[in-house]
Amino acid sequence: MRVAEIRSRFLEFFRDNGHEVVASSPVVPDDDPTLLFANAGMNQFKGVFTGRETRENSRACSSQKCIRAGGKHNDLENVGYTARHLTFFEMLGNFSFGDYFKQDACNWAWQLVTEGYGIDPDRLWVSIYQHDDEAREIWSDQIGVAPARIVGLGEKDNFWSIRHRNFVVPCFKPFTKSSSA
Repeated sequence: MRVAEIRSRFLEFFRDNGHEVVASSPVVPDDDPTLLFANAGMNQFKGVFTGRETRENSRACSSQKCIRAGGKHNDLENVGYTARHLTFFEMLGNFSFGDYFKQDACNWAWQLVTEGYGIDPDRLWVSIYQHDDEAREIWSDQIGVAPARIVGLGEKDNFWSIRHRNFVVPCFKPFTKSSSA
């Protein structure tokens, strides 16, 4: 599957589930003096997350053009050394502004990767924030992921934050594990 198809299926899936499809904000933000480059999909929604702004639609999805070449998420030093680090990429994201929470987010993520992308559920693993018992329960008890395939990781890998705003959120990531890993 090519990148354009992945992007298209992602945006269509969330549009069909009541999300407004929002265009990528500029790579060089014109309204955020804390960033040299957009480095995450949530950048254009920081005002909503911090309570300074409101949105008409409580759900959004986007394909954000990102550059990570410094700061907390500096991928520049890993470019060329790993197969997963790039300086420029598109970050797909779905966002809820007080509308839904973990259960819906987990269910939609699972539905997207298994039905939308056709990935065999038996090949999927999920990483969660290590202290997020609620997410662990949703993935194992409600979605049916085997507990051995739910990996608890620390803040570096599964905790998203805007530290200078005291805004922190645990996150999860579905992934496949190669036979050599």
